[in-house]
Amino acid sequence: MTTLPGLRVGLGTPEEAGTLPKPTIWAEPGSVIPRGTPMSVWCQGIPGAQEYRLEKAGSPEFWGKQSPLLSGDKAKFSILHMTETYAGRYQCYYLSPTGWSERSDPLELVVTGIYSKPTLSALPSPVVTSGAKVALQCGSWLGFDRFILTKEGEHKPSWTLDSQPKPNGQSHALFPVGFVTPSHRWTFRCYGCDRNKPQVCSRPSDPLEFLVPGVSGKPSLLSQQGSIMTFGQNLTLQCLSDISYDRFALSKEGGHNLPQRLSERPQTGCSQADFLLGRVSLSHGGRYRCYGGHKFSSKWSTPSDPLDILVAGVLPDTPSLSVQPGPTVAAGENVTLLCQTRSQRDILFLSKEGTMVSPLRLRSKYQAQQYQAQFSMSPVTSAHGGTYRCYSSFSTSPYKLSHPSDALELMVSGPSGDPTSPPPGLKVTSGESQGPLSRELTVSPGLSLETQLT
Repeated sequence: MTTLPGLRVGLGTPEEAGTLPKPTIWAEPGSVIPRGTPMSVWCQGIPGAQEYRLEKAGSPEFWGKQSPLLSGDKAKFSILHMTETYAGRYQCYYLSPTGWSERSDPLELVVTGIYSKPTLSALPSPVVTSGAKVALQCGSWLGFDRFILTKEGEHKPSWTLDSQPKPNGQSHALFPVGFVTPSHRWTFRCYGCDRNKPQVCSRPSDPLEFLVPGVSGKPSLLSQQGSIMTFGQNLTLQCLSDISYDRFALSKEGGHNLPQRLSERPQTGCSQADFLLGRVSLSHGGRYRCYGGHKFSSKWSTPSDPLDILVAGVLPDTPSLSVQPGPTVAAGENVTLLCQTRSQRDILFLSKEGTMVSPLRLRSKYQAQQYQAQFSMSPVTSAHGGTYRCYSSFSTSPYKLSHPSDALELMVSGPSGDPTSPPPGLKVTSGESQGPLSRELTVSPGLSLETQLT
């Protein structure tokens, strides 16, 4: 085996090839190689070849020669540490008893890890149905002239496209992927390259895997902080299952990325993963789902039930929340919580502190110079006691909420007149819940919702 230290042994030029077949050239583990990584270039000709040579475009002499391996029809050229020096376009040829072959098709070796990584996103979404047609967009603010997309797998195929400028100054390239099936894993990375050094490229993007939902048991998705967040809070979403999944993926409706986490096993037969999404900003609002998967499988679970994350404090108004007949009532009475705002809002939310249940959502009606909605509990039980707040929003952007109303404490006394402990959650029997935040609500006797709609 011969390494490639840039050694120039002598001039070699293939003669007229005659009928000799053109050799085949390829790279292992692939043609896109991180800096410092060992790799090999293979050249395959015909049995009986006497010598193989490798040349690099722009170099006046060949870079290496090699005797064939025992099979007699191929040779291996090894690079111990990939650097910018070895990046370039290569061809190989061989010597047979009848003369030199023609050159192989060119092989482009690319070294990566030189510049900052680009971003890779899926369009329209990384969560797809089997057979759906999708595309991948690689983009960067560094002004790369071209992008390379690679697919993980045994042969690590790659595709190259020139970049296209965006009006915002970002450069990007859109790679059509075709039709996705769940038969194997579809995991990709991309790299950005400069026109002046086209084989010297950036660090790889974060990996992106297409997810085709399957039929195995769905996990659960929770937010320990609740579904209503404020700016600056740390948001962590937890995906968990009683099935021993090895990994979990988190998707956001309308999002183009699909973060994954390896699962933890807090107890036998269970699995979970925490997705730390950082400090809350406006972009965190939306609808999330998670999926469970096994390490060496391309198949994923059924999606979890959706979890809505709402960001409070986006809209400037602060609604008011009042209760009739009063904040302290006896079990069995009828109670109405009234949420009102002077700002023009068509949606009002009611939330209860200390519960994992999503807030209730009702349409407002304009009355007495305010937009209002009534949340009625009839009759109340000890389960309705607790602290409530309400928020306003628009149905066109339901994940952006107003500031919260002042807290309202509802106390429900039992037959003896002593207050009971607040329940863990609020459950409802009915209500008008429309738009992207609508969902089926858990049934509990005695609580209904009414809106002042004409």
